[in-house]
Amino acid sequence: MRDQKTTPKVELFVSPEGFFQELVQEGLNQRKVQTYPVVETYLVRLLQHYLDARNLFESDYVSESGQKAPQTLAEMYLTAQSAEPPVKNEMLRKLGDRALYISGFFGDSLSRKVVDIDYYAGIGGAAYATLAHHTKEDTMVKVYDTFARRFQDYVDVLTYISHNSFIKSDESILRLYDRYMRTGSELAREKLVEMGVLALSPDQVKLGKQG
Repeated sequence: MRDQKTTPKVELFVSPEGFFQELVQEGLNQRKVQTYPVVETYLVRLLQHYLDARNLFESDYVSESGQKAPQTLAEMYLTAQSAEPPVKNEMLRKLGDRALYISGFFGDSLSRKVVDIDYYAGIGGAAYATLAHHTKEDTMVKVYDTFARRFQDYVDVLTYISHNSFIKSDESILRLYDRYMRTGSELAREKLVEMGVLALSPDQVKLGKQG
């Protein structure tokens, strides 16, 4: 009886981290951006975090009195400046990350708004610069300083990834969310639920099960 040759197994799926690692490396190469491995890793984690679009709209800060702080980037930056060090650094990191991601993935829609991409770059770069100054860990100082000095380079990398991956800026989650918040559009709400940005209420879940 002949020995049957075993067919080598082919790995059909990669982890989210592996997938984004490939995207980041391709984006850096295509944009000819040379950087540190730790910065590359940070970008991978950034993409993983915003894979859940709800993280774009998470609450950033609640005061001791329970009141939410204003949510514009400029107001968030000013609020962070007066916060205690741990809270301050966390707010600035979220602010810088969000400004970087939105500039890269939604720059097309920003160009048509009063608040344009230069605003996001200015606020994001300032947030990272402040972090670089106050952070004690040398590795993270290197990351934040790199983003502060070369913010637009990394916007270009994320824009390349946006245009060459499954996430398209033409189908802007932000634009859809903005429409829902302004008009209460049922269609926009349904799309956001499908995309996981909005959750169904318990009553809506019961209705769905009864249908």
